[in-house]
Amino acid sequence: MKDHVRRGQRARNAGQWVEAHAAYKAAFDAADPTTSTERERAELAGELGLCEVALHRYRDAAEHLSRSLEQREALPDALRRRFEAGQREAAKHIATLVLGVDPPDAEVFIDGERIDQVARTYTRFFEPGKHMVRARAPGREEALHSFLAVAGAEHEITMQLPRAAASSAKEASSAKETATAAPASARRLPAARAQAPSPWASWPGTLRITGIAVSTAGVAVGTILIVRAGKLDDDLSARRDLLQAEPSSSASMCWHAPRNSPCGELARLQDARNTYGRAGLAAVITGGVLGAMTAASFFTDFSFLGVKPAGDRVNVSPVANGSEIGARIEGEW
Repeated sequence: MKDHVRRGQRARNAGQWVEAHAAYKAAFDAADPTTSTERERAELAGELGLCEVALHRYRDAAEHLSRSLEQREALPDALRRRFEAGQREAAKHIATLVLGVDPPDAEVFIDGERIDQVARTYTRFFEPGKHMVRARAPGREEALHSFLAVAGAEHEITMQLPRAAASSAKEASSAKETATAAPASARRLPAARAQAPSPWASWPGTLRITGIAVSTAGVAVGTILIVRAGKLDDDLSARRDLLQAEPSSSASMCWHAPRNSPCGELARLQDARNTYGRAGLAAVITGGVLGAMTAASFFTDFSFLGVKPAGDRVNVSPVANGSEIGARIEGEW
């Protein structure tokens, strides 16, 4: 620590404030309360604060000079006057907050940072601008206070944390004890407030799930069939072009051609294309109609029917194999 102090003194006398600040900061951090006196620690804090004034770091300077002057009785008069002059200079550029908190053991947060010490009154320094103070304590309501810090001004804030209302908790506890002690036959509980039914509730919900599944499967299957029809149409066009490219072909050669001839293959492709196309279009239209009906059911009130479902379980599982694709729906109504 003494080596850092000597290095800081040399840099300060030479006007090298950055080096002086680094040396005094190292000495201040190295000061051990068990091996150093209060006067030594106060002198280090004051010298560090004067370096920060020279470097225009006024908030840090005010913190360290204030800490130093808390032991002003232990400081020599010359040092005390130097430190007081530095504190007055720093105070011109920062705002001072004198904060009182009740109860004194409350946790205090300033701009989100917790103050480690616990006291009834705090003195803190801030850069000009808006700041937020929050305090909380067990069994008390949380208190918030924002203020606009003005350079050179001193702000005084007193925060009282009122006791949290415990009546609701006590009432809930007593009601629970009464309900436990009373026999089941003697309890008279108020009727629960009716809630709006879920759009998936009762049998309309089951039908909605079914409608969504069927419409989705219908559109998907229809799309696959239409894509298949388009592929067959491409194959049909390609084979027709090859057949017409033969020299012996004519426009009427396929009128009475046998089924095992090239013209018969064209006929089979054409029939398959038409079948896939019609089936795909029908599946897409059916899925669209069911989807529209399912969507409309969300805006329809079925309570006038007054019926209840025989069961509330429905199972939808996809089916895909070599001969079929779709969805299997099992349920009971």
